[in-house]
Order: sequence, then structure tokens, then C-alpha cells
Amino acid sequence: MIVLGLSGAVNHDASAALYIDGKLVAAAEEERFLRDKHAKGKMPYEAVKFCLQRAGIKPSQVDVVAFPYAEISLKSPARWHYAKRHWYAPDRAITALFSGNRRYWRNHKNVMKMLDDLEIGSSRVKFIPVEHHLAHASSAYHLSGFKDKCAIIGIDGKGEYATTFFGYGENGKIHKIKEFYDPDSLGGLYGALTEFLGFEMLDGEFKVMGMAPYGDPKRFDFSRLIECTGDDFKVNTKLVNCLGLRRYKKDGKSYYFSPKLIEWLGNMRGGDEIDDPYIDYAASIQDLLEKTALSLIEFYLGDIIRETGKVCFAGGVALNVKLNQRIIAMPGVKELFVQPAASDAGTAIGAASFASELEGVPVEKMEHVYLGPSYTTDQCIDACDMYEREVKWAKLDSVTEQTAKILAEGNPVAWFQGRMEFGPRALGNRSILGSPNNSGVADRINAQIKYRERWRPFCPSMLDKVAVDILQTEHPSPYMTFTFDVAESWKTRIPEVVHEDGTARAQIVTKETNARYYSLIEELEKLNGNAVILNTSLNRRGEPMVCSPEDALNMFFGSDLEYLVMEDILITKT
Repeated sequence: MIVLGLSGAVNHDASAALYIDGKLVAAAEEERFLRDKHAKGKMPYEAVKFCLQRAGIKPSQVDVVAFPYAEISLKSPARWHYAKRHWYAPDRAITALFSGNRRYWRNHKNVMKMLDDLEIGSSRVKFIPVEHHLAHASSAYHLSGFKDKCAIIGIDGKGEYATTFFGYGENGKIHKIKEFYDPDSLGGLYGALTEFLGFEMLDGEFKVMGMAPYGDPKRFDFSRLIECTGDDFKVNTKLVNCLGLRRYKKDGKSYYFSPKLIEWLGNMRGGDEIDDPYIDYAASIQDLLEKTALSLIEFYLGDIIRETGKVCFAGGVALNVKLNQRIIAMPGVKELFVQPAASDAGTAIGAASFASELEGVPVEKMEHVYLGPSYTTDQCIDACDMYEREVKWAKLDSVTEQTAKILAEGNPVAWFQGRMEFGPRALGNRSILGSPNNSGVADRINAQIKYRERWRPFCPSMLDKVAVDILQTEHPSPYMTFTFDVAESWKTRIPEVVHEDGTARAQIVTKETNARYYSLIEELEKLNGNAVILNTSLNRRGEPMVCSPEDALNMFFGSDLEYLVMEDILITKT
């Protein structure tokens, strides 16, 4: 059975994923092909074309199309909750009650058109709409490989109406325990403060998380933003998560917070520096997120966690690696699985896996996210020869050994290998790499290559054989979805990948999932004694991760990069 999953229901992060007989064979985000970050307002045309081409199937062979957005009945508490909480915006409240599925039918129309445009056939294929948070839950539970009962968490901005999901998985089935509805959204709250701190919502939340360790969470009391009673929470919509006339407006833009927030905290932050009091605001909102989420998790899932020890987590907030570290530390937690494309892009996988299970075809455990396009060395050479300017390239005799030597000399290297990663993290195939013991390499990448804030941290990829020694835990971490406390003995050995608070967002690399990347780190270890490499995504600020050889060349010549390794060739600047 062939199941195609799509995302893009909430106007951003369009993507596609393809399952064949329960095996995930391809997945990609539309932004990578369009070169438009988050592909806002787009449907995943190019991503679908890639998935079909990669699998070698015709559009007419697709059996099921799954989409992570469903109708919500008037009998559901979701629409009534939304209407009640938006009494101050009666147009929105009335729409929720009397035309609450309007957005679903708009999505449905767009999907049907795309299926016809791509010759999949809207009238031929079986269409399965999946509730947004069930898609998130499926992307975590069904891909975790957990066979026994486990707890499931879903936290994001919002789907149809739901913002937060607590449930459990057992025998392949997902069971809801509790949902919370818009505007009571932890993801929305964090996003509102992200905007106040000068970043873009949906794109800057990880910057706030990176800023937080520089501040003091006790300096400001953010408790007025949210009321949490253990089993319930309400966001203060007089300050954040507000609509219409309540919103703060500046230079023609409407923000997700009110003028009252400005009256309380002062002007929005501007520029790229981390300064007082904004670092403390970042620390305070991170602390509030952690305390509220952990309290709710304990109330609704604590017994299940202590019974089973296994937890699955998806939704945009699941990319908050500091929160994830706190969840791992909860009593009874033995293993936390965070679906690596936890944001809305991952709902394409979630919808497809849910539909496959619904149709009686169980899906396989996720072993890696190398699910995008790949290119041969000859295709890379052709891209160099066809490029708009002269490209100086040479074929390498020993790719990993020669690249390691360049890294050990203190140089950053753009590394373009194999299939592109699905999700926001570069995991060794579309990466900029550095030797983490070379002082200043992180600042150089920030300032001269990625053109981003100088205080932004970098992550380590490390070989499985040294991970326990460095991270002081045997917890799996293949996808950079957690931070861990770095052992004191390693902090001075790899200072460029240890954050301000002594933690690192680590990727543990195995030979089975990425043999060439593993070999590169082995070769670097021979030269500097550390089986660790600095790894960040191959893109410039505000751009999606590179996909094709041409994208990599554009990145190379649009920055101060001096070395680019594409498959078996080394490109240098003349």
C-alpha cells in the first residue's frame, strides 16, 4: 500500500512524505525546493514530485493521501471554548460556532486541486483527513519503535483548535486523555514573547531558547502571563495570544501581543546583541514554559510515565531542547523519543503513518531522517561546470581523511553528502563543520559564513563510543533534540560546542546510519584527539538548508566559506 502524507494545513511548513508498505521511503520540505523559508502559503507540489520520483512510482499508483487537518464537530468542546475565550472579538467567536470548519474546506479544496494538478487524481485516491494533533501524536508514537504502552505529548501553537495534547499509545492505537484549545497555547505564548524579543514567530523561538542561559529567570516574575492550576491553564489574553483590536501594531504589522505588554516590559528588543533586560526576559519565558509544561505532564501522564518509563513528544514546542532535558529528568522517565521533524513539517509523516496504521499496515520505527534528495559526484561536477562563475574543484582521493586535515587546521568546511535531512536539524549531510577545540571557529562561522547573531550556540556531533563519557548518560540522541550537561573533563576539550550553561545539544553518530560522517569524525579524532565535530546547518541566515549542488554553490560564493566538499570533490576559492 502506498500512502502519501502532506502538510501545509496551517499556512506554513508544507512538506510531503511517502510510505510504501509501512516503510518511509522519502520525505522533504517544500521550502528546500522553493528556497523560501517555511514556504508560507504554499502547498507541497515540489516535495510531492520528489517523493514520487525517489520511489520510482507513478502518481496513479498512490493509494491513500493523508492530510493533517480535519473537521471539528460543533459537539466538540473545542469550538465552544474558542468562542467563549474570544468574547472580546465577537466576529471570531461567531465564526467558530457557525462556520468553524471553513478553514478545513479551504484546505480540502487546495489539496484536491493539487492532487489533480499532479495527476494523482482527487476522485480516484482515498483521502484521509487526520486531526492535527493526532498527526503530531502519530509522528511520535508510531515512529518511536516503542512496542509497549507509552505516554504521548503534543504541544505547539495550534492546529484546528487544539494546542496541547496528552494521551498514550498502546498496541498501535492512540488514546486521548486531555486536550487544551486556542487561545490557551504554550507554543503561542512562547511565540508571542519571541516576537517581543525581536525575532520572527515560527522561526525565532530557538533563538530565545539560545538567549535564555545568558539571563536570570528570577529577576522578573512572568506568572501574570499564565494561570496554571495543575490540571488546567489559561493564557492571559490581555497581554498575549490576542486577536483584533487587542493586538499591538507597529509600522503596519500586527503582533501576537497587546500594547499592555509594552506598557509592562518596555519597548520591543531590536538589533542582534543580547542585552539587559531582554536576556532576563528570555530566561523568564523559558522558565515559565518549563514549569507549566512539566506540571501538566506530571498531572496527566505522571502515572503512565512511572508505569512504562517511555514518553513520545511532537509539536513545535518539542523542539525546545531545554524543556526536553527537563522531561528526561522527570521521575520514572527511561527514554524520551522526540520526532526530529517535530514542527508542522513533520505532520506529513504523522498523517501518513496514522492513515497507514488505520488501513491495517503498521509503520516501521524511524531509524534516520536522511529522506531527501541525493546527488552523485558526477552531478556535482556538472553543477560546477554549469555554474554562472568559474568553479575551482578537484577530486579527492580520500574524502574523509583530507577533509579532516582541513578542519584540524582551524578551517570551517561546508559538507554536502548523501540524502538531505528531513526536519530542521543538519545531521551531517547538509552541514557546516568545524573542529570544536579550535578557539574562534564558532565566532567565525557566525560572523563570516552564516551572518547570524554572534551569541548563537553550535552543536556537537560525536561518535557513539565517546557519547556516554561526554554526556554522562546512555540516553539515545541521534537527532539533536535534547541538551545534556557536558562532563567537566570535556568542557575545555571542546569549548566551541558547549553553551553558556554548560550544556550541549548533541547528535550521537553511528556507523550504521551515516558511515561517511562517522569516518570523517574518526579521522578528525586521529588529528586532535576528540571524536567530536562542530556541526551547524548549511545555510545562511534567513534561508532554508541547502538542497541541491547549485544551492550549495550559491551558499559557498555568497559567504566567506573557503572549502566546500560535495560528495567526492573539494571546491575552493581562487
